[in-house]
Amino acid sequence: MATKEKGILAVFNDQHQLLDAIKKVRAMGITKMDAFTPFPIHGIEDAMGLKRSWIPWATLVYGLTGATLAFTFETWTSAFDWPLNIGGKPFISWPAFIPITFEGGILIGGVLTVLTLFGVMKLPCFSKPVLDVRLTNDHFGLMIEDADPKFNEDKLSNAFKECHVVDIKKIGH
Repeated sequence: MATKEKGILAVFNDQHQLLDAIKKVRAMGITKMDAFTPFPIHGIEDAMGLKRSWIPWATLVYGLTGATLAFTFETWTSAFDWPLNIGGKPFISWPAFIPITFEGGILIGGVLTVLTLFGVMKLPCFSKPVLDVRLTNDHFGLMIEDADPKFNEDKLSNAFKECHVVDIKKIGH
């Protein structure tokens, strides 16, 4: 199966070798790269120069929207749609609305965040082939796209060899 991405994939045995390779590649001016790891690596975002994600802000907006909708629904049902005088309490008795408001914020925030992640990451993606079966199991990978203006396969191969690369593969050629 053909893939849209073209470039080279370097496979490493160790996370430190991967981090060294990322630093060398960034020093060469390469920006179009992606790393594949079996577990999160502390500091890899900084090494790759990744910006902070906007997803937490989206989650905040979704959560506040959910809380507002839940509070508005409770207010509408208690005070306008079916007003009942229970023990002389006011119709809009806001302290009693807090648990449902909180739960509405959590529910809407969580569900919409997952849907947003699926949409942004275009998941599930059944058309992308597995680049290497060792990746995400016990090896680490660094994919460099040939669309990068400073892509030079020979220089990258030499840089990877200095970082004790296990394997270098051409992807999409």
